[in-house]
Amino acid sequence: MNQYVIADAKLCIGCNTCMASCSQEHLRYGLQSAPRLQVMRNRLDSAPVMCHQCEDAPCAQVCPVNAITRENGAIHLNESLCVSCKLCGIACPFGAITFSGSTPVDIPRDCNTSKALPAPRAPRAISAFLDCVPGIRAVAVKCDLCSFSPDGPACITTCPTQAIRLVTAGLSEHASQQKRLNAMNVFPADLPVELPPFTAPDTEEK
Repeated sequence: MNQYVIADAKLCIGCNTCMASCSQEHLRYGLQSAPRLQVMRNRLDSAPVMCHQCEDAPCAQVCPVNAITRENGAIHLNESLCVSCKLCGIACPFGAITFSGSTPVDIPRDCNTSKALPAPRAPRAISAFLDCVPGIRAVAVKCDLCSFSPDGPACITTCPTQAIRLVTAGLSEHASQQKRLNAMNVFPADLPVELPPFTAPDTEEK
């Protein structure tokens, strides 16, 4: 199985530290600064949602340029190969793939001069899948478990309440064994199961 990151909503306090650290960690390595996880909230709880590192990886199956591949027990996305088709985001069943704009590094943001017309204003944002800004290339971003960092996922190391953890194959197998043991303790094998007496349905017309 692939490794993946999971969050405990009971421990999460919705501080967004995971999002900030994810953004800064990727920016340090020259990658898109958009956070690879989003903290979702309702009236009572909050928890970050990120890529599930699916075994069948629908995003990788639809990528036309093989920019998404399986490496070291995780699904990785090569931002340099992305062609902005957005098929991976559409195929993701969890909405865990977003898009971040990338501009050419050699062109300053405000390069208007008296010899050129002013640059048009960016259109109003509608959706990451529908927005199209001239001169900006949309690049897919997804959780890569910070595979480039020797310290592992930044969201795990910076979470103040330790609500986020990395699930490995060994940890998953241990959890499955614990569930089986708990089930055996609740329902011992030698305990007779008593079924309620059968009662025929009342078919008498009223």
